[in-house]
Amino acid sequence: MKTDRQRSAFEGVDAAREERNEREQLRDEARYRRERLDLYRARLHGGRPARQAKLRELQRASDGAAARLRRAEARAEAEATPTRRPA
Repeated sequence: MKTDRQRSAFEGVDAAREERNEREQLRDEARYRRERLDLYRARLHGGRPARQAKLRELQRASDGAAARLRRAEARAEAEATPTRRPA
């Protein structure tokens, strides 16, 4: 088991890189879900047959992806801002 002193300086860099990659994946997923929803809505307005259940499913998937992205970005923001110690 490593102590804080024995950890490599690169481990912190790797962890930050993984977190950025995770946020990028979440951004990509949110964009993909939003685009699928937009395409299905366009299909509805174009007069082609479409199911309301499918629209609700796509809406839930889009909302969920957006929520996961917001949480990840909020967590990254909270970790990036230094905490102030009371004087």
